[in-house]
Amino acid sequence: MTSSAQYDPAAAEADPDPGPGAGDMTHRQRINALVGMLLGMFVAFLSSTIVSNALPTIIIDLHGTQDQYTWVVTATLLASTATTPIWGKFADLVSKKVLVLLALSVFTLGSVLAGLSTSVAMLIGFRVLQGVGLGGLQSLIVIVIATMFSPRERGRYQGPIAAVMALATVAGPLIGGVIVDTSWLGWRWTFWAGAPLAAVAFVVVAKTLDLPVVEKKVSIDYLGAVLIAAGVSDLLIWVTLGGKNFAWSSATSYLMAGSGVVLLVAAVIVEARVREPIIPLRLFRDRTTTLATIASVAVGVALFGSAVFLGQYFQIARGYSPTAAGLLTLPMVGGSMLAATVSGSLITRFGRWKRFLVAGAVLLSLGFFLLGTVDHATDMAQLLSYLFVVGVGLGMTMQNLVLAVQNSADPRDLGAASATVAFFRSLGGAAGVSVLGAVLSNHITDLIAKGLAALGIDASGAAGNAGLSSLAELPAPIEAVVRGAYGDATARIFVISGVLSLVGLVAIALIKEVALRTQTGSEQLRDAEGSVAATSPAGEPER
Repeated sequence: MTSSAQYDPAAAEADPDPGPGAGDMTHRQRINALVGMLLGMFVAFLSSTIVSNALPTIIIDLHGTQDQYTWVVTATLLASTATTPIWGKFADLVSKKVLVLLALSVFTLGSVLAGLSTSVAMLIGFRVLQGVGLGGLQSLIVIVIATMFSPRERGRYQGPIAAVMALATVAGPLIGGVIVDTSWLGWRWTFWAGAPLAAVAFVVVAKTLDLPVVEKKVSIDYLGAVLIAAGVSDLLIWVTLGGKNFAWSSATSYLMAGSGVVLLVAAVIVEARVREPIIPLRLFRDRTTTLATIASVAVGVALFGSAVFLGQYFQIARGYSPTAAGLLTLPMVGGSMLAATVSGSLITRFGRWKRFLVAGAVLLSLGFFLLGTVDHATDMAQLLSYLFVVGVGLGMTMQNLVLAVQNSADPRDLGAASATVAFFRSLGGAAGVSVLGAVLSNHITDLIAKGLAALGIDASGAAGNAGLSSLAELPAPIEAVVRGAYGDATARIFVISGVLSLVGLVAIALIKEVALRTQTGSEQLRDAEGSVAATSPAGEPER
C-alpha cells in the first residue's frame, strides 16, 4: 500500500503538480466543477447557521415549546451525523455525480417543505429530511474534491474551502436576522433562501462534473446502514435529553444508553461479515486513520461544544445583540481562513504536512486554555485575540486531518475513509454540545445561587432559569448577577475544550508522516483496479 512509502523531498520538489487529474477532466473542467461543489458547501453550511436568529420567532409563530426549540436544531444534526458514513460508502460503490445531485435534491426539497411548515412537529420532520441531504453534501463534497485533485495539489484549494466555510458561518446569522426583521419576507425565507443557490449548484455540478465510474458488482449493506443510523441516533438522543427530560441515573437513561450500545455492537458484527461494509473495519488497521479519527472526535467535541456557547456569552454576559455577537466571532473565522490558506499553500509547495497539524493542535489547545481565563469583564481586545489563536489552530487542523487520512487510505476506500473522519467529528460535536451544555448549565445555576445569596435573596427553584429572554424583566442587581454568572461559567467550558484538544494533540503527534501522493483519487483507483485485473486468474470476473 502507498501509505508505507517514505518521504522523498527531491521527488516532492520535482513534481508539485501531477497533471490533469480526475479521469479525462481538464484543469478548467475541474475548477468549474469545484465551483459547483463549493456552492453546494456554502448552501450546506449556510443552512446550519441562518436559522439560529430566526428560531425564537419561528417557535412563537408556530406555538411551540422550549423542548421543540431544541429539537428543530437537533433533528438536523442527528440526521446529518447518522447518514454521513452511509453517503460516504455509497461514494465508493456508485456514481459520485449522481450522489451529489441526489443530496442537493434531498436538501432542497427538505428546505422548501420546512418553509411551508404549519406546526413545529411538521418543521422537525422536514428538518430531518434536510439533515439527510446535508449529511450527503458534507461528506460527498470532500470526497469529490479528493477524487479530482491529488493530495499534493489539494493544499492550494484549502483557502477557497475555508473561505466558503467562514463566509457561510458569518453570513448565516446576519442573513437570518435581516430576513426575520424584514416584514415582507418573514422566517419562512430562512429555509427558502438557500434553495436557489442549491439549484444553481445542481446545474453547475450536472454540467461540469465528469468523474469515471468504476464498473463493479454493487453490494449495499442495508442492515449495517440501519444499525449504524439507529445506534448513533439513539445515543445522540440520550445525550441530548439526559439530565433535562430524565435523570442520568433513571431507568429511561439506562434503557436508551443500553439499546444504543447493543445496536452499535450489532453493527460492528455485521460490518465484520458483509462484503461491502458501510464503515470498513479494515480502515482502523491503518495507524493514520485511527489516530486521525481520535483527533477528530476530540477536536469536534472541543470546537462545536464550545463555539455554540460563544454567542450565548456575548449576548447574555456582555449584552451584545445577535448580529454583533456574530460579528465578534470574525477573529476566529478570519484566523481559520488565513491559516488554512497559508498552510495549504505551503503543504502543496513542500509536500510536508505533519508539522502544520502539530502546530495547529498546539495553538488550538493554547487558545482554549487562554479562553479558559475569561470572565464577564474580560477586556474585549484580549478576548478577540484569544479567538484568533483558536481560529488559526482550527484552520491548520481540520482540513489537514482529512488530507492525512485521504493520503493513506486505499483508493477503493477513499469515500468511506473521508466520511468516517467527518462522521466522528460530527459525532463528537453533537455529544460535546450536550455534555458541555450540561456542565455549563449546572455551573451557572451554582454561580447564580451564590450571587443571589450574597444579596440576601433566596434563589431556590429559580436560580438557573434566568436567561436572555427574562433579563429585561429582572431588577438591575439580579440582572448583574445573572450576566456575571453566564460570563464566569463559560470559562469552564473552554478549559474542558482545551483538555480535549490536548488529547487531539497527542493523537496527531503519534501520526507517522507519509509523502503526499501525486495521483488523484480517480487515477489511484484506476491503477488499483488494473492491478486486481492483472493478477486475477484467467476467466475470473473482476469485482
